[in-house]
Amino acid sequence: MGWGILSYVLGGALVLILLSAGIEDARTREIANWKNAAIALMAPAWWWLQGYGWADMAWQVGIAVGVFALFVGAFHFGWMGGGDVKMIGALALWLPGPTLLFMLLVMSIIGGVLTLIMMFDHWRRKAPGAVETPYGVAIAMASIVALGEPIFNHFA
Repeated sequence: MGWGILSYVLGGALVLILLSAGIEDARTREIANWKNAAIALMAPAWWWLQGYGWADMAWQVGIAVGVFALFVGAFHFGWMGGGDVKMIGALALWLPGPTLLFMLLVMSIIGGVLTLIMMFDHWRRKAPGAVETPYGVAIAMASIVALGEPIFNHFA
């Protein structure tokens, strides 16, 4: 199957949804369920375009289930919001293991920096209550960085 215009369209749609989700999370601290559903539902088309076999698809789903379960634990302890967890699970359907690990590493770095900025702003304004970091911003940014290699750099 390989690369074609549909790969660019699908990759571009994913990037637009990620940008939209990051902006929405920054503004409202929520990510719409339809965005996470769209990310997850587009993954099988991506697999087909990439020439995945049944075994590849099974591994991808297994990895995604495991990652989702891990981050459900983070949600349980109040460390992440539900929309963030769903977005990570949906993105795990797209990213092969090494790329997913890279995305999670970049996400944690961006999320940590973003949290420090939010904490400083919270302290500066002397705002009451806990700091709410829009982690969807970090997830979207890290995913776009991670997706850059397989989607846009295949000519190298």
